[in-house]
Amino acid sequence: MPGPVDNATRRPSRTWQHGGVTAATHSTLFPQVPESADAVLDGLDPEQREVALALHGPVCVLAGAGTGKTRAITHRIAYGVRAGILQPGSVLAVTFTNRAAGEMRGRLRELGAGGVQARTFHSAALRQLQYFWPKVVGGDLPRLLERKIQLVAEAAARCRVRLDRNELRDVTSEIEWAKVTQTVPADYPAVVAKSVRDAPRDPAEIGQIYAMYEQLKRDRSVIDFEDVLLLTVGILQDRHDIADQIRSQYQHFVVDEYQDVSPLQQRLLDLWLGDRDSLCVVGDASQTIYSFTGATPDHLLNFRTRHPNATVVKLVRDYRSTPQVVHLANGLLSQARGRAAEHRLELISQRDPGPEPGYTEYADEPAEAEGTARRIRDLIAAGVPAGEIAVLYRINAQSEVYEQALADAGVPYQLRGAERFFERQEVREAGIALRGAARAGGNDSLLDDAEDLPSQVRAVLSTKGWTTEPPAGSGAVRDRWESLAALVRLAEDFARAKSGATLSDLVAELDERAAAQHAPTVQGVTLASLHAAKGLEWDAVFLVGLTEGMMPITYAKTDEQVEEERRLLYVGVTRARLHLTLSWALSRSPGGRASRRPTRFLKGLRPGSGALGTGSAGAGGSIERGGAARRKHRGPVLCRVCGATLTEAGEMKLMRCEDCPSDMDEALYERLRDWRADQAKELGQPAYCVFTDKTLMAIAERMPSTDGELAGISGVGVRKLDRFGADVLAICAGEEPGGEPGGDDEEDS
Repeated sequence: MPGPVDNATRRPSRTWQHGGVTAATHSTLFPQVPESADAVLDGLDPEQREVALALHGPVCVLAGAGTGKTRAITHRIAYGVRAGILQPGSVLAVTFTNRAAGEMRGRLRELGAGGVQARTFHSAALRQLQYFWPKVVGGDLPRLLERKIQLVAEAAARCRVRLDRNELRDVTSEIEWAKVTQTVPADYPAVVAKSVRDAPRDPAEIGQIYAMYEQLKRDRSVIDFEDVLLLTVGILQDRHDIADQIRSQYQHFVVDEYQDVSPLQQRLLDLWLGDRDSLCVVGDASQTIYSFTGATPDHLLNFRTRHPNATVVKLVRDYRSTPQVVHLANGLLSQARGRAAEHRLELISQRDPGPEPGYTEYADEPAEAEGTARRIRDLIAAGVPAGEIAVLYRINAQSEVYEQALADAGVPYQLRGAERFFERQEVREAGIALRGAARAGGNDSLLDDAEDLPSQVRAVLSTKGWTTEPPAGSGAVRDRWESLAALVRLAEDFARAKSGATLSDLVAELDERAAAQHAPTVQGVTLASLHAAKGLEWDAVFLVGLTEGMMPITYAKTDEQVEEERRLLYVGVTRARLHLTLSWALSRSPGGRASRRPTRFLKGLRPGSGALGTGSAGAGGSIERGGAARRKHRGPVLCRVCGATLTEAGEMKLMRCEDCPSDMDEALYERLRDWRADQAKELGQPAYCVFTDKTLMAIAERMPSTDGELAGISGVGVRKLDRFGADVLAICAGEEPGGEPGGDDEEDS
């Protein structure tokens, strides 16, 4: 969740013109509930206030990135509830992710409107389906299939079609697209031909697999997530009594991210509404990036046609990003084409000026990853929290080289898309322990020396693995510690915000947050795909791998597909509040031919790329050449076992293919690991800050005997050679290491 703004402890002025506008996407961790309905409107700018007051009839909010759309609609709902105009139980707010729904529930609770339902389309439909299924069909609802890919694989096998892992994923996505566009198996080939959609395999073949998949589901009495929507639509269409019952409960609807609505979701929304028009939709056509799932901005763009009397409000004041970042974002859209581009919003930054976006060209991908890691380390040293930094890429496969580079640089990171915070085992166990301690109160000896709430929490969580210092190494142990550390930080924030709060109060807060999926922040640089970054923001963003073929992706063939790739980059740019760096590599591997070109989307925007026509944003910032000078490989990196060209970062570090036999000295490897653990403990750093596992494996395989041989191993730079070289060479020679670890935690360049 976003951190607090500078003036978080001060109540905002009632008057917008006198500086009372609070940041659109930042909030205090534990704000005071507004005293009245009018107080809910405090701090809103004129357009946000207009949204909050538009409580009748159809309302369409066109909201640019960072303009406070969630703030506007949550304050709208809260104002309506607090003013007695809306009954909490009659409002259904719908969005697209559990995270967004959780954030909305959390904000509504903070505004004194905790009884409002905020759910995803699937969650809302599933609750209705579970309730009405016994009445309509009888018996229990069929089991929900959590992962359909295994059943798709079986369907393909029964159709005598062989699919590799990537093809299986693509066919599964294609089936999902067909279902949300309400396309039945028999019609799939014709619909694909008409839509000019690039099917991953022969459409007739996919249609056959799709039909078999549906048959297998029926045979096993299971349903998938798309069926939840389809079945709910079917019941509401066929049973007017049930449709009337739902409409009598939900009389007011709010839909966030309306540009991402699929035809099936729109059909469900129409059935929920009936002949009423008490609907508020919020969206931005320039952030439509999920068309491959069936999402379409047409419903947003056609809203005023369907509802001629609709109130339309545009939010263009950007509270998230600096003028420099906004300038680049506007420049990207100034080159856009198509219907969505015709409705683009020109953002106006409300923040003080910041640094210009940086543009860096690297010789190869490992150099790009290492350069990015160094810059991130510098930002952290300058005071930017690791949790406020993100590295964003086009496809998930790009993450590995950045994971390695950040680990080599001693920078903690987290991959986006992990298990939900409150569903993690260690968080559940911590909650049980805290609840037990709260019940025991003064009778728990564990709390004897704990004088305040944070120290009580630290004492309890110390029994579950929390320590004052993070553990050495990465992986599950470090992840567990990070989760517990997030709870400790939350307790500290809670105690500061709620004077005199008890352990029981904190447990109640955690229960409410768990119910709302309103998780605290786990510290660490975020690694995420551009699609996964939608709806998030950071102080510093690194957009990496921006080459033709990756951005736009190589399979974006049509003008419409290319424009969606441009919008995807726009989403990436607008995730940054202050620092923004864009980079690309001229080749994939060290020594490779420098044949790549930076993305066409930056033409006229980055320095030295030519000028745009009238109305362009112009070029800002400066371009650097990163990594080219220090890398002197004259040819491709070859496997020292079989001679094959190596392309993966981990393989290049080992100088062999992963599948080629290893000649590693196992005993030497274990001695190196033991030494590394000691060093990490003395330095108070995770083990990977000394050397990663891959680097230790490479050392154990090549057994260097000189500084030059050790320096030739990837991951051993000048500073690490100076700090650890003597010890490593001594261990490789079968001797005892000597000397103390250095105090400088800088990484090699």
